[in-house]
Amino acid sequence: MEQHAPSVGVLAYGSLIGDPGDELEPATVRTIRGVMTPFAVEFARRSRSRGDAPTLVPHPHGARVSAAILVLDVDMSSATDMLWRRETRCSDRCRGYPGDRAGKRDAVQVRRIEGFHGIDLVLYTDIGANVQPLTAGELARLAIGSVGRAAAGLDGISYLVQAKANGIATPLSPAYEREILVMTGADDLLQALETLRARA
Repeated sequence: MEQHAPSVGVLAYGSLIGDPGDELEPATVRTIRGVMTPFAVEFARRSRSRGDAPTLVPHPHGARVSAAILVLDVDMSSATDMLWRRETRCSDRCRGYPGDRAGKRDAVQVRRIEGFHGIDLVLYTDIGANVQPLTAGELARLAIGSVGRAAAGLDGISYLVQAKANGIATPLSPAYEREILVMTGADDLLQALETLRARA
């Protein structure tokens, strides 16, 4: 009896939802929305590619958040490599996922969940938290500072705006947003972003 290849997907709960990248996007055959992450996440990691802006990563003091599954038409090995390259901003398609590197907090680890929302294998990335102290004020400080350092649209305030638009809320996100508004004297996040860009 012929065996069918297992279905493969990628769990998207951060910028992957709206920006899967030039490899994952064309490989996506459908998107399953209305999914919740099976683990808690928080804005707990500074991202160098985003000017040290806070980004969402698995964190025990976070919360399960709204997500999507990108269902792909490639096998698990190819999907793993694509996801790793997307998360590390690696443009060299000859490079693949180097495997788990235990003990390296900055290493992008690709994990998998079996049998999630009808998909046989669902991949996601696990990167260590590095925001200290993990407070709303520190998140706001990092997000504001990233506006002058990150490329357009990759700063922390834009990332927070996109997360809110995707229905993502964590324990710290309401206070995080309020701190940005207080520190910038703005009425909303878009005004805060405009104010900071004008100063840059």
